[in-house]
Amino acid sequence: MVKNALQAQLLKAGLVDNKKAKKLSKQAVHEKRTGESKEAEIKAKIEQDKLEKQAKDLAIEQAKKAQLQEKELNATIVQMINQHKIRNTDGEISYQFIDENKIKKIYINQQIYNALVAGSLVIAKENDGYAILPKALADRINSKMEGFILVNNSQSNDTATTDEEDPYAAYVIPDDLMW
Repeated sequence: MVKNALQAQLLKAGLVDNKKAKKLSKQAVHEKRTGESKEAEIKAKIEQDKLEKQAKDLAIEQAKKAQLQEKELNATIVQMINQHKIRNTDGEISYQFIDENKIKKIYINQQIYNALVAGSLVIAKENDGYAILPKALADRINSKMEGFILVNNSQSNDTATTDEEDPYAAYVIPDDLMW
C-alpha cells in the first residue's frame, strides 16, 4: 500500500518500515491539505499588508502636501511683507518690543512712531529683521497664518479694560512714555 515509487524503493532497501511509510504518507497528505489553507491565509495577509502600505503611503503623501502648502503660504506671506513694507523709517527714536521673549529695539522716525502707538501701523517679522506694515495688510496676514505680526497696538487698545474697584482707574498710563 505504498502510494509512490520512492516509498516503495525505501521499503525494499530497508531504510523505512511499513509503519514509518504510512506515517510519512499521512503527513504528506496533511501538509498538502493544510498548505492550501495556509496559501489562502498568506494571500489574505499579503492583501492586508498591501492595503496598509497604501494607507500609510497616502498619509505620508498628504503630510508632504500639507508641508508644501505651508511652505508656499509662508513664502507668499514673506513676499507680501517685502513688497508692502514701509521704507525710509530710519530715525533717532527707539521703539522697543518683544520678540521670542527677548526685548528688541528698532530706530524709527517720529511719524512712524506715532502711527505705531496709535495702531495704524504694525511690526512684522521679516526673514532676519523687522518690517513696518499697514494694519490692513497685517490683518490679511494674520488671517492666513499666525506668528508674523509681533506688535499690533490696535489690539491692545481694544482689549484694555479697567476694573471699577481700581483706585487708580482715573489715572491713565500712556503706552508711549519716553524715558
